[in-house]
Amino acid sequence: MKKILKILCGILLFVIVAFGGLLAFLSLTEYKPEAKTELTLNGTAAGSLKAGDSLRVLAWNIGYGALGDNADFFMDGGKMVNTANKGRVQENMSGLLADIQAQDADLILLQECDINSARSHHINEMTYLAEGLPDMVHTFANNFKVAFLPYPIPPIGKVDSGLVTFSAYPVSQAERQSLPIPFKWPIRMANLKRCLAVHRIPLENSEKELVLINLHLEAYDDGEGKVAQTKMLREVLQAEADAGNYVIAGGDFNQTFDDIDISRYPLQEGMWAPGIIQDEDFGTGWQFCMDAEIPTCRSLDKPYKDADLEHFQYYVIDGFIVSDNIKIDSLRTLDMGFTAADHNPVLMEAVLVE
Repeated sequence: MKKILKILCGILLFVIVAFGGLLAFLSLTEYKPEAKTELTLNGTAAGSLKAGDSLRVLAWNIGYGALGDNADFFMDGGKMVNTANKGRVQENMSGLLADIQAQDADLILLQECDINSARSHHINEMTYLAEGLPDMVHTFANNFKVAFLPYPIPPIGKVDSGLVTFSAYPVSQAERQSLPIPFKWPIRMANLKRCLAVHRIPLENSEKELVLINLHLEAYDDGEGKVAQTKMLREVLQAEADAGNYVIAGGDFNQTFDDIDISRYPLQEGMWAPGIIQDEDFGTGWQFCMDAEIPTCRSLDKPYKDADLEHFQYYVIDGFIVSDNIKIDSLRTLDMGFTAADHNPVLMEAVLVE
């Protein structure tokens, strides 16, 4: 009996020490970004932009190249942690790049783009995309950087991911602005540190700028994080509008605008529910742009391929908030069949009003 107790005590001591060591490691390596950080401008762009010009703007959450139609994900009620082998990630990225190139967009806002993550087999997806978009300047803003994510089993491991923004026009300055973090220690250490990637594009013969904001707001909090992050977004947008600038904020809101009819995509029991952005909270002078004709996102509770697509859980959570000095000519969710990512891209054509 004493021998058994010693063995059990030894196992318990080992677990305690290992857990303490893990907490110490996560504490020492925790990503702690400043409130504002200058972003590196990579590449060059030769285009020029002025009032009266038209723009094509594409927003797409690319699901780190590993959330194609074969995938489900444990956080959405599925079973998978590792959702794609290296070959499938490469196949997805090839398809994503071809689809992006086909849209010939002037501005491209991408979310969930990995640069060195175990889940995407350490492929630098930003570099791969940049090589296929050589005439654009691009930036990377970290919003998920963890040396080792121990959850679940098997663990996710290293994650280095964020927002990637491409512009066919020169960018004078780009900045990462940290958003409120809804999680406390120790959960905070291994979670996303979300942000806004704010880009300033000068206009010819004008003191105004086009302010382009790439975003990916909170998903898995209890709701307070979404509210706090949306409040900060509103403040940033309003400050730029008050300065007389043209403003486009786009990406994955993980929320639906309240004037969007999503009745064709009823929320099924037990499924993740997006938040709701109340347009009136932003005041006047803003356009809220989502296209519900085609869903922008699908649930990851089960693989999409060979599923009952008629009764699948869909969402409309990707789009744009645009200042009213920009005329929107068209807005479309592009149906890519969720083949290479769990989101569809949203394409906006607009004109900077003189």
